[in-house]
Amino acid sequence: MGGLLDTIAENYQQFSKGQKRIAEYIMHSYDDAAFMTAARLGETVGVSESTVVRFAYAIGLDGYPALQEELQELIRHRLTSVQRIRLAASIPQNDILRRVLTDDINNIRATIDMIDNESFRCAIDAVLGARRIYVLGIRSAMSLAQFMTYYLDYVCDNVMFVNGAVQDIYERMVRLGPEDVCIGISFPRYSVRTIDAMRYAKSRGATVIALTDVPNSPSTRYADYVLCARSNMASFADSLVAPLSLINAIIVAIGLARKDEAYYHLSQLEKIWSEEGVYMTDPHMEAAEGKSFFEEEEQET
Repeated sequence: MGGLLDTIAENYQQFSKGQKRIAEYIMHSYDDAAFMTAARLGETVGVSESTVVRFAYAIGLDGYPALQEELQELIRHRLTSVQRIRLAASIPQNDILRRVLTDDINNIRATIDMIDNESFRCAIDAVLGARRIYVLGIRSAMSLAQFMTYYLDYVCDNVMFVNGAVQDIYERMVRLGPEDVCIGISFPRYSVRTIDAMRYAKSRGATVIALTDVPNSPSTRYADYVLCARSNMASFADSLVAPLSLINAIIVAIGLARKDEAYYHLSQLEKIWSEEGVYMTDPHMEAAEGKSFFEEEEQET
């Protein structure tokens, strides 16, 4: 299951009688233990709160909060929405804004530390050389895939958005082959359909790029290149700030590599946008200076 449980098992014989009871409970019910206070865990196994705290130190951790964090990390990718709500319930109401923003900042910092620059470079090269680029994202990752497709389409004329919402994933990917790239975006809780689609892309000989949270996530088993962005948040809503920042970096890298094409394409679009009045030329102009679309519609009817 991972480092924490291995450490507990390796040190089991050295524990006191009370610590062994804690160890046994965690080994068999770590999902529940992850949400318990030290007092509650002690009450459940029949030991004092101080014994629980000493147990955390006995396995090399800096107190019970560190043990709880390790347990939550262990099960993080399997947390249900209800369990995430339980985790978030401990945040004081007046601290929610600062806490969420701070967590997102920490996610970006962790992403900077864990990103593999060589894998990033190879992934960019693969995208630049692809016949077609399939961007795959389902459920909460759909917004990331849609954002990536939207901006890649400015500099690439071979991008396909795959989400399975409108048509079957395999119908969308039926032409996929060895000259193509599939970018699979998957964060906890990992979508089974995304993993299956990445497996399918690999079986077709395509180059597969995984955008995920950790190097050993389920989506990496079929990936040629893995790009990780931290997505930790104790809430029913996924934190997608760091993944979105990574996608921004990919878009910028590809845009710079194709700056001539990007300049030409965007110049044509700017001309069209200007002629069609897509964007406001002066965001501060008063509404009274001109009729709105809705006012014109009312007059015509």
